[in-house]
Amino acid sequence: MLEQRYPSVLELVASARALAAYRPGLCVLREVGLSRAGRPLHLLSVGRARRAVLVVAGAHANEPTGGSTLLALAHRVLREPALRAGTSWHFLLCADPDGASLHVAPAPRSLLDYHLGFFRPAGPEQPEWSPAVLPPDRLPPETRALTGVIDALRPYLQVTLHGTDLGGSWVQLTRDVPGLAEPFGKSAARLNIPVETGASDAAGWPVSGPGVRVMPGPGSGPAYPSLPDDARHSTWYRTHRYGGMTAVVEVPMWASDLVDDPAPHPAPAAAIRRLAHRLLRDAHEVDLVLADALPRLHGADGPLLRAAKWGLSLVPGLAADWIGTPPADTTAAYVGSVDAFGRRLPLRAAAMLLRVLRKADDRAAPELERLVTVWSEAFAERFGARWVPLEHQVEHQSRTVVAAVLQTRGMPG
Repeated sequence: MLEQRYPSVLELVASARALAAYRPGLCVLREVGLSRAGRPLHLLSVGRARRAVLVVAGAHANEPTGGSTLLALAHRVLREPALRAGTSWHFLLCADPDGASLHVAPAPRSLLDYHLGFFRPAGPEQPEWSPAVLPPDRLPPETRALTGVIDALRPYLQVTLHGTDLGGSWVQLTRDVPGLAEPFGKSAARLNIPVETGASDAAGWPVSGPGVRVMPGPGSGPAYPSLPDDARHSTWYRTHRYGGMTAVVEVPMWASDLVDDPAPHPAPAAAIRRLAHRLLRDAHEVDLVLADALPRLHGADGPLLRAAKWGLSLVPGLAADWIGTPPADTTAAYVGSVDAFGRRLPLRAAAMLLRVLRKADDRAAPELERLVTVWSEAFAERFGARWVPLEHQVEHQSRTVVAAVLQTRGMPG
């Protein structure tokens, strides 16, 4: 059984180095770039076949399951020659090592504990999303390293390992993979992980099966026009240059059955309006603390503060989207997903700002700590949060990756 903690980047690299030393004929570990702070990005390759699969972990610092899943997959690929038949596997151990160094909840005991160590960079600093919000000449080095790997390998499938703090599991695809929903759903059911059937991240996208969504083509507009990022401009679509595709596999740390309820919501538009007003109210509370403390935070404009400000800047537009646009889905699961999304934005901003204020020993820290505590506990209570054992998170994500690899092997580019 896996230890109930998430490995650090250094531990991931040490494990990958041990694998490469154990099977030198099959495995190679190499550096493929440096982060903004000079941390190396490592790629573990298993096999030498031209037809390639790329697995990416650590694109979001607050989604730590992917590192454990990546190691489990590497071990499985070495154990099972059939998975290597005509296919090489390549594992980017952590796409954002700088971000990983700032998220400090390796063994969270509760949602509050998770948020007290929370970090997720501002959108322009996220490796996979930066191409959607920045011009090509301003992309961060982590993004350039990732796109360089994609250009060199030309994978027929890229799988990027993501997660959510509280909710269910779902898959996002840049092209449909017929048949993937069945093994994905069976795996989730066996491990008592809810399938997020109405994920707000994929609002309005075509449905391939329960919990499996296909990103819309270039002619369709985004579900939430105010949000600056567009998946179709992310690194997920880089594989399409070479006839490939990308699957994004999401798995929760804490599960909630509220996101797996396909029943029609009795009044979705009214419910989402209420959630939009709560989002504005909660963000305003954080804005007040920020405005009070900011004059005292000279020289503190680091990644935590930038990320908190960026998250708060998204709130007015998103709330207007929710109020002014009919719901993309009318199920209870969708309303539950919007509810969770609306709780996350101000809570995450408050959590990162709290870390800044604590470091500065600022007098506003106690008020912000109160908000983070109350909101974390209310989030967990409202959604009936139950911890998903780490080995179940990893097993489900691994099974889904293998199913996607096998289902796409014979697909035309």
